[in-house]
This record gives sequence, C-alpha cells and structure tokens, in this order.
Amino acid sequence: MKLYGDVLSGNCYKAQLLLEQLQRPFEWMQIDLAAGENHAERFLQINPTGEIPVLELDDGRLIAESNAILCYLSEASEFLPKEPVEKAQVLQWLFFEQNSHQPFVASARYIVHHLRNPERLAQKLQEKIEAGYRALDVMNNHLHSRKFFVNDQYSIADIALFAYTHVADEGGFELGRFPAILKWIDRVQSRANHISMNRGRLSLV
Repeated sequence: MKLYGDVLSGNCYKAQLLLEQLQRPFEWMQIDLAAGENHAERFLQINPTGEIPVLELDDGRLIAESNAILCYLSEASEFLPKEPVEKAQVLQWLFFEQNSHQPFVASARYIVHHLRNPERLAQKLQEKIEAGYRALDVMNNHLHSRKFFVNDQYSIADIALFAYTHVADEGGFELGRFPAILKWIDRVQSRANHISMNRGRLSLV
C-alpha cells in the first residue's frame, strides 16, 4: 500500500499511527502542503479534491478522508469493535471529531503554530478556541470515568481524537484544564507500536 500525506498533518498522522500499530507495511508518499503539491495535476489525478491523506491499495484502488481510511484499515481488527452498538459508537466519535473537534482544535493550531498567529486572524482564532474548548469539555467529561472512548477499549475513535488533541497546546488551548484528557493521552502514548507526530511547522515560503 501507499499512503499519500504530509508528515505535519494530524489527519495523515492518524493513518500512519494505525498502520504502525497494525504492523502493516506501507510506502509513505510525501505530499508537501506548504509547496502546494496537493494541488499539482499529478496529485489531483489521485484525489480531485486535493486533500490528504489518500490510501492507495495494492490493487490500485484509492481511499480518501482520514476517518474512512481508519475504518477500512481497522476492519476485522482489535481497533474496531464487532458488536453493532459499540461499532456505531466508534463511528459516532469519528463524526464528532470531524464536525465538532477538528474544525476548531486543528484550525486554531494552524493559525497559531503554522501561520504564527497574525493579528488579522485574531477574531477567527478566538472563535475557534471557544468552540474547541466546548469539544474538549465533552471529551473530558466522557473520559472522567473511562479509559478510552468506547467500552474502555482502545479503538480508532481514540486514534482519530488523539491526533489533534495531544497537540492542542500549539493552538493556544490549556490542556491542564482537562485532567481526564491528559490521563487518556498518556494511555494512548503507552500503547504498543505508538509513534510520535511530527510537530514541526509548515513553511510559509
């Protein structure tokens, strides 16, 4: 398999992390977002939306969208429950991550960490942080009496939410306000075959 992505992207990191924990061999295909490689004609033939990550299977078929990739890779593995309600609850958290978490927590990180917090985006950043804190509150309350998000079993729900949560401080979020999240981050990082996310900064050049 080939995984097209940028090492600085949390969405791409999700797929990398799961592949490593599954011990599945794959070839990393770097797509430099800062250089606009995701909009080059060569990549648009792979994904017309210009978005990463994209997983290319051995037979050439393609899967885009980070959480769709997680669902495909985790099928019939310990990372996706077989019981229908638990499986649906994992999907629930994947939808939450894409709709209520990532648009705010990841966007705030991009403004602060990558764009160096320009004054012109101050109002937008404040809005992102306020909405991001609401998402983190939901997570912290849920984890207060749980080890992981679904049935106390580590799953792709945890992988999806971990990607941008554990670097939320780079977007101006005070993770110290969320003790249950901090304990959960430690548990996720202690899992077998865990790999760290590249916490570099996208070049503006």
